[in-house]
Amino acid sequence: MLVTLEGIDGSGKTTIISALQEAYPDAVYTLEPTDSWYGEAVRKSINTDDADPLSELFLYMADHAYHLQTTILPALSNKKLVISDRYIDSRYAYQSTSLDGIVEDPLSYIQKIHQPWTVLPELTLYFDLSPSLGAMRSGSTNKFEQLSFLERVHENYEKIISNDPGRFVRIDASLPPDKIAKIAIKTISNLL
Repeated sequence: MLVTLEGIDGSGKTTIISALQEAYPDAVYTLEPTDSWYGEAVRKSINTDDADPLSELFLYMADHAYHLQTTILPALSNKKLVISDRYIDSRYAYQSTSLDGIVEDPLSYIQKIHQPWTVLPELTLYFDLSPSLGAMRSGSTNKFEQLSFLERVHENYEKIISNDPGRFVRIDASLPPDKIAKIAIKTISNLL
């Protein structure tokens, strides 16, 4: 089973991983961008303010393809629980914000490209946080962590969730981390 953790920057996804690792020690834990050279190219683009948004999208997609082939599909074929810190919904929410005004209906454009070859998660935990708190927590250190950008990303997440509500469980990311972890663990246990 594939479980993904999603939310804007600063929503605490990465913080919850250690609690999940205690609860599910045999799961495969992974993240996007990966630690491959594809992921390295993505991280370089994140810190490049004038990176071309369309080229950046395809960097993310190359990293995702690598991630699927080397980590996710092998783990799923071995009947492992896979928990990914960020996955396709991050790309949909963030990159469609970057592509706004460059391609028509960026969210649909990106989803159509992914549809033939990606694996949908069985469960996505969405750590919901106000963009202002997300920007404050993340430190607004790169172009994707700026308040105005996070506001649009948050809106995109809401569109994504409304199109596939059965896959998402919304968790209030302003709660204390221990409460968030308990909710996340219980939600995954209920699905298992």
